[in-house]
Amino acid sequence: MNEAEAIKAIIRDSIATKQAALEAMPDTLAKAVAVLVAALKNGNKVLTCGNGGSAADAQHFSSELLNRFHGDRPSLPAMALTTDASTVTSIANDYAYDQIFARQISSLGQPGDILLAISTSGNSANIIQAIQMAHERGMSVIALTGNQGGKMAQLLGDKDVELRVPATVTARIQEVHLLILHVLCSRADAILFGV
Repeated sequence: MNEAEAIKAIIRDSIATKQAALEAMPDTLAKAVAVLVAALKNGNKVLTCGNGGSAADAQHFSSELLNRFHGDRPSLPAMALTTDASTVTSIANDYAYDQIFARQISSLGQPGDILLAISTSGNSANIIQAIQMAHERGMSVIALTGNQGGKMAQLLGDKDVELRVPATVTARIQEVHLLILHVLCSRADAILFGV
């Protein structure tokens, strides 16, 4: 296989994963949109977290809520728990890396807020701790996962939504996670502001 054919195979695999998501996820995505919009209408905020590429996605989503997505509209309250290196490293040093998000949620999370938690495997220990703390604080969780949902899927309750990408390859899961985040932003903008 030459280089161009290898590249085409990657793109086809990405398209196939998105096609599988198109078939499997619209109803669950609609539920996540409803949870997100209800929280924002009530004046609540969204806290986001993830590791590695998922941390970048968490930050990406928060910035699109805070600033804008498609068009001009009021800022929406969102905060990525991944961005403050001093806070993250002090919690990791003084407590444990598993606590870097949960400790922040214990202070910043309020009843009615949303935790948007991203893990391609669903097994990230610090994300699991974050979900547990969010529940203690009376928050709902929108969980972006892949594979079989991992341990995260087992923690979710009736007020939560799992957006599980039907894939096992991390890169393909991440590509659909980004699409999901854009769907959430687009629908929230349209419903809340007609943008």
